[in-house]
Amino acid sequence: MLASAYFAGWRIVRWLPEKTAYKIFYWIGEYLAKKDGKSVQRLRSNLARVRTDLSEKEMDALVIKSMRSYLRYWCDTFRSPDWSSARILSTVTVTNEELLTKPISSGRGVIVSLPHAGNWDLAGSYFCAKGIALVTVVERLKPEALFQKFLAYRQAIGMEVLPLDGRSMATLSLRAREGKLIALIADRDLSSSGVDVTFFGGPARMPAGPALLALKTGAVLLTAFVSYTPDGIQIEFAEIELPTLGSDQEKINSITQLCADNFARGITQYPHDWHMLQRIWIDGDFAERG
Repeated sequence: MLASAYFAGWRIVRWLPEKTAYKIFYWIGEYLAKKDGKSVQRLRSNLARVRTDLSEKEMDALVIKSMRSYLRYWCDTFRSPDWSSARILSTVTVTNEELLTKPISSGRGVIVSLPHAGNWDLAGSYFCAKGIALVTVVERLKPEALFQKFLAYRQAIGMEVLPLDGRSMATLSLRAREGKLIALIADRDLSSSGVDVTFFGGPARMPAGPALLALKTGAVLLTAFVSYTPDGIQIEFAEIELPTLGSDQEKINSITQLCADNFARGITQYPHDWHMLQRIWIDGDFAERG
């Protein structure tokens, strides 16, 4: 039932005039922000860690702006299959793009670690439109039909999409050695295998995958932060220098902390575009999930 309603909504939004579609989605974002359900409460709690200086009224305004950004992502997702490569290429701007394109052009793999910010799928579309082979990993969604829909959506963009399972790391290692671009959303891993980091002054966990993959393959490791512009998105890259001293675990810890620090810089600048409606810090009433 959920999947059927979702698919129907996907079709309807693509039929609507563009301005009308976005106007509806922005309204939904504002409505959800004011309704203040559990996900919005979590978003508010997360943003309160980022902007400790805001009054209650200012935080209310930031949450509304954040939910508008979040719903913009979903409207983009529904409508972008109809966008031309020309539109994508003309509405994406990139800072430090050579950090990615230079090693890729020389046949060296690049790993990009990024948070849930802006529209990361549109960022992937941009590089696929430029002819760069991109590989990513997705968690399985329920119901299965919904997972398959998102799988097909990203494959249509031109991505190679791997389900997150015990085989994905081996395939990613192979693709990195083949000189491909690997994009990994990496700002949250609350399992026991997550790496402890300090994030906005509090304890959080982030996945070890980007660091482990870079150390294992010798690929370039970058972080990216994607934020919205009036007409599209802005991508900002920064390179992570891999440490040469210490144990493997110490190196992984150090690299993951550097990634967290870069994420924090982007989130500080564009907090409204960080779409984190789930728990990320592990203090307070956090319970280990295994």
